[in-house]
Amino acid sequence: MTTIYDFTVKNTKGEDVSLNIYKDKPMIIVNTASHCGFTPQFAELQKLYETYKEEGLIILGFPCDQFNNQEFEEIESTIEFCQLNYGVTFPIFAKVNVKGKEAEPLFQFLVSEKKGFLSEAIKWNFTKFLINKDGKVIDRYAPQTSPSKMLQDIKKQFK
Repeated sequence: MTTIYDFTVKNTKGEDVSLNIYKDKPMIIVNTASHCGFTPQFAELQKLYETYKEEGLIILGFPCDQFNNQEFEEIESTIEFCQLNYGVTFPIFAKVNVKGKEAEPLFQFLVSEKKGFLSEAIKWNFTKFLINKDGKVIDRYAPQTSPSKMLQDIKKQFK
């Protein structure tokens, strides 16, 4: 059976990164954008990461420009923006597509595992997926769902 650990993604330098390096750790995977109404969620995601990284929580951000062109053209600008404005220290990866024929295979897998409201397609930035220690998709959260509202579900992953 396929798990999140079967996927390889590109880091911001274009190098392959196997998600297997996060084996046995709960994860939040989120498609991000720097110029979106939900961009302030970076602060909450960073707070969750700082609070629970010692317990193993990993947050993986994937910038996406598919929704109203709300991401910088250059990945360096994205990284700088996230660090300067929100103090982001969790891993940010290369810009990806999260819907359509060109969607990153990881996101094709995520949406096939957890459908959204009315459809499986990701409809906007900051759609969040919670992954358990076994690499299985536990839940999907809408863009408007505050990361702090995920806390109870996150804490269950540490048991």
